[in-house]
Amino acid sequence: MSRSEEIADTAAEPAPAPIPSPAEPPDDRPRVVRSMVGTGPGTVLAGRYRLVARVGSDLSAGAEFWRAEDTVLQRDVGMTVLRRRPADESDSDPEGTARAAEMIVRALRAGGFEHAGCARLLDVLAAGSPGVPEDVLGAAVTEWVADLSLTEAVADGLLKPPRAARMVQSLAAAAEEAHGRGLVLGTDHPQRIRVAEDGRAQVAFVLPRPGTRPEDDVRGLGAVLYTLLTSRWPLSGSDAARAGLPSPQRDGDGAPVPPSSLRPGVPVELDAVCTAALSPGADRVHTAAAVHRMIADVVAEEDRAALFPPQHDGVTAAPDDVWQAKTRRPPPRDPRSRRKLAIGVGVLAALVLGVLGYLGVQVGAMFREPTAPAIVVGGSNAASAVPGGPAGNVAIGGVSVEVYDKTGDRDNADEVDRAVDGDPATTWSTYTYKQQLPALKPGVGLMASFVGAEQLSQLAISSPSAGTVVEIRSAPSADADLDDTTLLTRETLRSGTTTISLADSQPVQHLLIWITTLSGSGDAHVSQIDEVVFYRAGD
Repeated sequence: MSRSEEIADTAAEPAPAPIPSPAEPPDDRPRVVRSMVGTGPGTVLAGRYRLVARVGSDLSAGAEFWRAEDTVLQRDVGMTVLRRRPADESDSDPEGTARAAEMIVRALRAGGFEHAGCARLLDVLAAGSPGVPEDVLGAAVTEWVADLSLTEAVADGLLKPPRAARMVQSLAAAAEEAHGRGLVLGTDHPQRIRVAEDGRAQVAFVLPRPGTRPEDDVRGLGAVLYTLLTSRWPLSGSDAARAGLPSPQRDGDGAPVPPSSLRPGVPVELDAVCTAALSPGADRVHTAAAVHRMIADVVAEEDRAALFPPQHDGVTAAPDDVWQAKTRRPPPRDPRSRRKLAIGVGVLAALVLGVLGYLGVQVGAMFREPTAPAIVVGGSNAASAVPGGPAGNVAIGGVSVEVYDKTGDRDNADEVDRAVDGDPATTWSTYTYKQQLPALKPGVGLMASFVGAEQLSQLAISSPSAGTVVEIRSAPSADADLDDTTLLTRETLRSGTTTISLADSQPVQHLLIWITTLSGSGDAHVSQIDEVVFYRAGD
């Protein structure tokens, strides 16, 4: 917490009641005067927990939130400290002792509750216990959620909506389970929430105020999601200011405006979650189970739609995001190891076939009249034996192939070798897309690499996906950008085998089969390739 926040925190607390001067006439009511000096950085509670830094406070609960050190186990812990209020005889609970006692009892009841969305309760200290200062009415010790406060989680810019939903999912599940046990978490205060290292939003500080109800937790879930989407806290303005968060604009009914009105790209489903949880009207949701179910549906739908580029939301893609902006190139893949393996296998297969061919010729010569010498063409690609090849041309062996896609996940990359294995019964296909190219991506292709530069005469593509449009492009390298490739020809595949002439092409070592239009219709667009055979011009 910054120095300015600490000053604001101190200023917001009630001032001590004035002590009557000796000149004032005495009255019959007893006066209780206590020193408010005590707990602060360095104070040790119960002979074990040393306060290190105050990270927030909840004035309505009379609670302070601290990072502390367990000096016995030598680890950081979180502490919620209930401070004694200055005596106020006009209050039915002058120093807050009854309020604190009720909060401590509720904490003891929740001692067995454990969930990934809530820091685990480790210890509870009651007022008057050994080692508890006079100005402390109770304290609760939890595991320390070390990574970020809610404010810090949004300080570096807006989060992507799917990530925000995932961060709140575990918190909503914790609230649902807690309410099922008759407990509340206190999710409606921004400084009670922290974000763990794995990205889960958690209740980091316990002891919510006595009046907290399950409905308050529901509103808190909507508020946490709203904050992660907009960097604004939509509940108490004073709590927002204390946490260093701005408040959002509100509509005519006093409800915060939907997150989508403050930033682009927020799905309508997340707008609905926030509106349903925060609405002051009768249309709002009333249970944490409902909020959890809505968020879980959003996350599940995001998982199903991961193959498609997200709507632009103004947030820069993270390095590990599948979909990257066009201006951001993914790290180039190194095809050398795989290409070297393919070359080695091709050379070995060529030698084996050559030896077998030679032996076959010699054995055959022993049982028949001499004939013209047989010519054996070696190659690791079994397609060289595919019948129906063009007369005077030779099928090329030793071809390695990779899925070429510069925009994201490579379609069925682990099956791509099936397209050149010489067996039409084994196939490679693109993913199935709900929209036709180039709506989702500019295209997807197969990058073929030969052992050396080849003078191609034609290639034959066996495919059942009629209507697939392919461009045949020469490439300077296997990982070249599309703009660096050269268009040789364009062809629409028919069902069966489509032969594409390359008679006028120059020698090339890398050839791209670039699919620009998929087969199919409606919301199912997919192209399948059973086999590709490359032919070099004969002598």
